[in-house]
Amino acid sequence: MAAEERQVGDLPEECLAHVIALTSPRDACRCAAVSRAFRAAADSDHVWHSFIPEDHRAVLLQALPPETNTTRKKDAYLGLCHRGVPVDGGGLVWLDKASGDAYLGLCDGGVPVDGDDGGCRMWLDKASGAKCYALSARRLSLPWDDGEFSWKWTRNTLSRFAEVADLVDCTCLDIYGRLPAAALTPATAYAAYLVYGTAEGHRGLSYPDQETAVAVGGRVLERHRVCLRPDDAETHKFRGAGLIAESSSGAIDGREEPKRPRRRGDGWWEIDMGRLNTTGAGGELEEEEVVASFEVLGWYPKRGLIVEGIEFRPGIVLAHIDNSISTIIPEA
Repeated sequence: MAAEERQVGDLPEECLAHVIALTSPRDACRCAAVSRAFRAAADSDHVWHSFIPEDHRAVLLQALPPETNTTRKKDAYLGLCHRGVPVDGGGLVWLDKASGDAYLGLCDGGVPVDGDDGGCRMWLDKASGAKCYALSARRLSLPWDDGEFSWKWTRNTLSRFAEVADLVDCTCLDIYGRLPAAALTPATAYAAYLVYGTAEGHRGLSYPDQETAVAVGGRVLERHRVCLRPDDAETHKFRGAGLIAESSSGAIDGREEPKRPRRRGDGWWEIDMGRLNTTGAGGELEEEEVVASFEVLGWYPKRGLIVEGIEFRPGIVLAHIDNSISTIIPEA
């Protein structure tokens, strides 16, 4: 009598859960649709526990309210939604479940990190589980931050931070954001974004050219022309007069069209500042500092820029695991 044929779904739940835990949140959700056996494994505590970065697991587990302590970690994490959780010196983090995504509330709300001033927030990318960071304007290096003559610190109802920076008036404008490379998820392609708005009556934010750069350990990886407030009429005027500024480094191809901003769902604008690839765990990059910068090329009056912060978000995971179910994960 021929041996009974066995399917992958016949494997023990613990075995399936171990394999699924080596993939990603997106792959786990896909696996849950395969069969009842796969769904049980994909929803298991082992799988979802593995998707939370080790350096933040303790904070989340301790922050769970008593009424959300259930036998399933996935349900317990969902209990974090719509609640203020005391972390880092008593500050509150609000987790948002508005997207309906099942990825543990961490993906939308974010957690204050590195002190209790709320100047840096971390959350997880829904598709890959990679860490994302947002640096508030207070954490950035701003030119001429000398009281309210150049910058004014105000509250903004659209911001997740206590304050944003309003540009009152300046002639030299360059902004820098810094983050330890070790804070980023290893083996992941990241992009940096300037998150901003503009006030009525803004000036000097259309043209001449503006420049962004991303550097690691002092080495510039990418440099781009950008434009925070594209205005085709202004473009023709400045180009016709020969006033479009060129980079002093000469690193930018003069034929490159400036990158344009994207309007976000939260009401802010963002501009892609450049990309970088992190190395595997223990690589040399972990000892370096990532610097994302924005500069307006030209000494002339500028005003009306509202800076919310700089974000670092993943694009793809370069090597999630060797020979995994999905080793290339596009951005959600």
